[in-house]
Amino acid sequence: MTTSSMLQRASQPISAESSAGVEGNGLADKAEALQLYRLWLLARRTEEKIRDEYDKDEMKTPVHLGIGQEAIPVGVCHALPPGTKTFGTYRNHALFLAVTENTDRFFAELYGRVTGPGKGKAGSMHIAAPERGLMATSAVVGTTIPLAVGAALANGYRGSTDMVAAFFGDGAVEEGAFWESLNFACLRKLRVLFVCEDNGLAIHTPASQRQGFRSIPEALQGFTCHVVSGDGSDLLGVLAATRQMLERMDRHPQPGFLHFTYFRFLEHVGPKEDFDAGYRRRLTAEEVEGLNPVRRVEQILSRNGCTASELADIKAAVDEQIARSVRRAQEAPFASPEELYRDVIV
Repeated sequence: MTTSSMLQRASQPISAESSAGVEGNGLADKAEALQLYRLWLLARRTEEKIRDEYDKDEMKTPVHLGIGQEAIPVGVCHALPPGTKTFGTYRNHALFLAVTENTDRFFAELYGRVTGPGKGKAGSMHIAAPERGLMATSAVVGTTIPLAVGAALANGYRGSTDMVAAFFGDGAVEEGAFWESLNFACLRKLRVLFVCEDNGLAIHTPASQRQGFRSIPEALQGFTCHVVSGDGSDLLGVLAATRQMLERMDRHPQPGFLHFTYFRFLEHVGPKEDFDAGYRRRLTAEEVEGLNPVRRVEQILSRNGCTASELADIKAAVDEQIARSVRRAQEAPFASPEELYRDVIV
């Protein structure tokens, strides 16, 4: 797949099936607009800080950065009801921050410190916050999808109407575990939301060389689940599509599948760009502008009465929070050797 075709996929509008009922920007008021903007900015600026710090070799973990992807977990999680359990993949930073907003614990884990949620043992790829509903993330493609379906099945046995959401990349759709999980969820009409973060790549391999079907939404047409596709770089579009999906799932109980395309700006793993690898070309300034949600979000905020001064204050506060969290992480202790034997199943 060429860069041009990936760009076309990443900027596709919400599908015809999903267009009904997605009018306006999905925001209740100015306060909600500013809250959503802060969450998105927290995810973006956190990863930019990782890029600044990573070459100092103090973060002892691989990082799969999601610059370009942030709008998907931020927009979806903002719409999810309280009590939702979420499961994710290794490109999970924005998901963790959307659920917790806790940069102190986040950076502590990346620096391998005992104050991290995994006490420095989980690293970037397995960061979680069960107390906030983020049950697990994993470096192994597709492995948290059946866990999410199991959690939804458990909810059903308990008579609970709580939601479960599973986030995964398009590569997971090629795993047998995905299709088995989707089939079972549809059969049992489980209250589970599948969220596909589709960048069209599995490391360096485009979807056209991996998938024997025309598109993911088309491949799902035979399943009894709601399907909505959209532009994953459009934060407010993600929010509106998710809210519409939740309404559908309430009216007609069966699983939901959100398919959002986006462009991965950085390398598969690491803090750098990889356009010199030759499998895709460097973007033009106009293409970057078209795929970056910053401008469109700020325009919507402006129309909702948010001033440039208010946005600047949020940026300053977010940057201060992130800088403070990095300092705290660097000053925090490492775990004792005995910690290697705790929280481990042998």
